[in-house]
Amino acid sequence: MEALYTVLDAFIDQVSDHSIEVFGSGLIHHSYVVKKNEEKVYILQEVNHTVFKWPENIANNIESLSAWLRKTGSNTMLPCPVKTKDHEHYHLINGAYYRLIPFVENSHSINVCNIPEEAYQASLQFGNFTASFQHFPVDSLKPTIIGFHDLSFRWKQFREALNNGNSERINATTQIIADLEDDYAIVSFYDKILNARTFSSRVTHHDTKISNVLFDDHQKGICVIDLDTVMPGFFISDLGDMFRTYLSPANEEEKDMNLVEARREFYQAIIEGYKERMADQMSTDEIKHLNYAGEFMIYMQALRFFTDFLNNDIYYNTQYPDNNLVRTLNQLKLLKSFRGIIA
Repeated sequence: MEALYTVLDAFIDQVSDHSIEVFGSGLIHHSYVVKKNEEKVYILQEVNHTVFKWPENIANNIESLSAWLRKTGSNTMLPCPVKTKDHEHYHLINGAYYRLIPFVENSHSINVCNIPEEAYQASLQFGNFTASFQHFPVDSLKPTIIGFHDLSFRWKQFREALNNGNSERINATTQIIADLEDDYAIVSFYDKILNARTFSSRVTHHDTKISNVLFDDHQKGICVIDLDTVMPGFFISDLGDMFRTYLSPANEEEKDMNLVEARREFYQAIIEGYKERMADQMSTDEIKHLNYAGEFMIYMQALRFFTDFLNNDIYYNTQYPDNNLVRTLNQLKLLKSFRGIIA
């Protein structure tokens, strides 16, 4: 922890007036809260350089988005990292990239979506985020993770795993393979979207879990955070990820499939919040296919978990041998339940 004070000194003066503590439960970055007189003032993060190979692309994207909000007079809040004393986006030490982000006063985040109002508030914030960048030159954003929500790419990885993966695991999961192949229509429709003029590429967050929204003391949404995955994308990524992560009371690690279900009232809250800010910017065709977003994202995550299972668990951290298989079954159950509430 002492080394972190050296990092902090690269950003601010009077470091000795501050304390640093481990913060949050994020799986990607190491995060710390910086306090002064017991008041939270900054979040210090070590950026995961293995996942995000181009940290400067993240910094440039955030800077461009912030400049756009200032230019358009928007009141959308965008918590932006402060630069070092040498005017750099990051402090690089021993191969590690560190950044410092101001703490949003009187804010907190939650890890589980417990009531429909939370789903509504979060969806409203993510809708507002994208809506705030209408007419922004989206192609000027730089990639931060290649192929992140590219379903065609994920299908290709799945097919390669069937040819080159663990033969024992392949032979033991023929029904799952058949189920995934039977839903290829989800992939083929995604391919159509890529070439459809009625589906627009927009500023898209790509990681819309509930913990990436800040709430005030009255549980009203303040803003979205964690902008590392902001890239050009389609609405199906953000809306779909909200469906995937808010609808079920049980997360993707749940082994008891009876607990995995899509809750209709949460679905309705997500739709209402997102459309409140985005409906007037979306085409008739996009509005028509709001539900496809859920199929797209839930199916893609099932595909990714299962592909990793066939490849002997080389990507996702696992806690036990069949962890990725359980995650796959979990997502397939959620997909089935989702289809039940939209039928």
